[in-house]
Amino acid sequence: MTQGDSDHFSKFEHLGDAVPFVGRIREIIQHIALFEDFEEEELSHLATYMDCYRAPAGSEIIRESEPGDFMLLVIEGSVEIMKKDATGVPARIGYAGPGKTLGEMSLIDGEPRFASCIATSDLVFAVLDRAHLTRLIAAEPDIGVKILMELLMLLNQRLRVVGRQLMACLEKRLPRIS
Repeated sequence: MTQGDSDHFSKFEHLGDAVPFVGRIREIIQHIALFEDFEEEELSHLATYMDCYRAPAGSEIIRESEPGDFMLLVIEGSVEIMKKDATGVPARIGYAGPGKTLGEMSLIDGEPRFASCIATSDLVFAVLDRAHLTRLIAAEPDIGVKILMELLMLLNQRLRVVGRQLMACLEKRLPRIS
């Protein structure tokens, strides 16, 4: 963890690296699109680069508009994803349970967070930050390239979904040209 990330998570119980959770990750793997192509040994290596935390229900894990360079993997529990509307009122835009990843965009580009993530139950999550991802790529390039390709595919899929949603909204608002 970088100093900023360790400060960010200092209010949560640090559980060490993710190696003890590889079995649980393997159990929920069918729900983790990001890791579906990983062998167990690769997951074990990746887990050494991730830190795990426990947070109580109601904890804000990610805050909209704050800087961040890490992603989370929900191992146990659930998270509500909230985005402020144009007037600043938060609205629920999603939900994430075990096997879901959050924060991939900021891991890659370091831009401020798009939305907030609040634990709706007691939560156990693993964190991969950019510094550890860089070390992983240098030390284990096959695994590093694999995770980058999976992140690219995941973000691309999400962009396509948003593009379809945008087109559906535009079609509702614009008159048809005959």
